[in-house]
Amino acid sequence: MTSAATDTHRSMGVTFLALVNAAAFIITLLFWGLVFVRQLVPLPGNLTVVAERATAAVTYGFMIGDILYSAPLLFAAALGLRRLASWGWMAAQMVNALWIYSMTVILFRDAYTKLSPGGLLFMPFAAISVWAIPYLWVRRRRFGIDT
Repeated sequence: MTSAATDTHRSMGVTFLALVNAAAFIITLLFWGLVFVRQLVPLPGNLTVVAERATAAVTYGFMIGDILYSAPLLFAAALGLRRLASWGWMAAQMVNALWIYSMTVILFRDAYTKLSPGGLLFMPFAAISVWAIPYLWVRRRRFGIDT
């Protein structure tokens, strides 16, 4: 079913989430662009200590995952929520799960080291996701989802 068959009024909460996802898309690209261009984290191949190489590799792994998966989903969520499209709802729910998952890993790591810039920068998006998952679930019919 398409969004045309649903209520076409976009609530303030859905508008807010569309804007949050658009902001997260831009911030994610800027953050990883800065990390890569400025080489704020050394490339894993340039390190000799195994633990340091592993830590750098995990950071670059997150960068690759964010560029390949999170950023396109954030863009789709922002656009799709704005249009009240079912694919936007699905992208938003996928992004919400990714935020909670990745920030759990980051915050657990940071608990044993120090709070990282990425942890601090992206923590609000994870907090919003905890609220957004049930919020969007209750409003799924506005997106043409009849489950």
